[in-house]
Amino acid sequence: MKIGIDRLSFYTSHYYVDLKTLATARSVDTDKYYVGIGQEKMAIPSPDEDVVTLAASAAYPLMAAGDLEDVELLLFATESGIDQSKSAGIYVHGLLEMSSRCRCVELKQACYSATAGIQLAIGFVARNPTKKALVIASDVARYELGSPGEATQGCGSVAILVSANPRIMAIDPECGYYTEDVMDFWRPNYRSEALVDGKYSTMVYIHALVESWKQYAELTGRSLTDFDRFCYHIPFTKMAEKAHQKLCRKTKVDVDAEQMRALLDESLRYSRITGNCYAGSMYVGLTSLLDSCEEDLAGKRVGLYSYGSGCVGEFFSGVIQPGYRSVLFSDQHRNLLENRTELTYQQYEDIFNYGVPTDGGDYVFPQYKTGAFRFSGISQHKREYESLVE
Repeated sequence: MKIGIDRLSFYTSHYYVDLKTLATARSVDTDKYYVGIGQEKMAIPSPDEDVVTLAASAAYPLMAAGDLEDVELLLFATESGIDQSKSAGIYVHGLLEMSSRCRCVELKQACYSATAGIQLAIGFVARNPTKKALVIASDVARYELGSPGEATQGCGSVAILVSANPRIMAIDPECGYYTEDVMDFWRPNYRSEALVDGKYSTMVYIHALVESWKQYAELTGRSLTDFDRFCYHIPFTKMAEKAHQKLCRKTKVDVDAEQMRALLDESLRYSRITGNCYAGSMYVGLTSLLDSCEEDLAGKRVGLYSYGSGCVGEFFSGVIQPGYRSVLFSDQHRNLLENRTELTYQQYEDIFNYGVPTDGGDYVFPQYKTGAFRFSGISQHKREYESLVE
């Protein structure tokens, strides 16, 4: 029985900052961002958006299409949690008007947790072939103003429906994974911005990739030449390119610049103009690949590498299914990305410094451009959400 990704929907904020603007404010050459890290824009959530509204907006097209009716497991993957106890997924479950017969859990392990969710969902569907699981990765990547990581900020969510006989991608059963206790990136409870050792994190990312690939290759007997495309975790697009180059060198596979573009470029397009989406990052890449690739990928195998600092890495793969294009939300994704509002530097800094009030008071938030849902306020320490669906 094939199990894998049946639907895939992506959402990001309606606001962004062009990194040319940031470069001017930081008195650096624009090419430091455009070329050096391969990033052009970063999505900025409005004050009435958070991981819940991003997630619900990502999943709304599935709700509208009637694809959530058989979902009995909702896994919410994030490192931008909003409560120390209650899963953010419970709010999403309510906004999407899902059945009460549903397990709902929040998962955390830096940027890896969505892949953990996919693997758990596959196990659930294997036991319950007529049922489906919804995995939602939703995050806001945030670093201090003026810090080295500032230009890699972003936000977004990906809703992934897992089922038997999937219409988009059948996930192969073999995978390689690697865990090591390191401190390359972390965010203590008392901080709203992450801490990161960039050079060390790059080294650990690649080490976990090589180790997880070794396991995968041993289990499958496949080589890198057995894949038609690759999707990597994308903290910034140059990281994915660097990782694949390193893996090719380690496995003695020759690849030139043109081949690299053919293997990776389509998967990097969305991230280049939205920034890092943390847990959703690799799946933003997969969405970008499926939406952007002119070639029919049916029957093609895609290599997938998921990495979460701290750290866990996993290499796995999937085969694109015949007719996959008929169930994509490509037009909606393009329309969203092409109709966003650019922020000035001052607007960006004002939003950055806004912050959700933490004094326990009651607040009503003004409405900005959002998706189908918004974070409308706080009352008696409770977050309140509003549906904009008519």
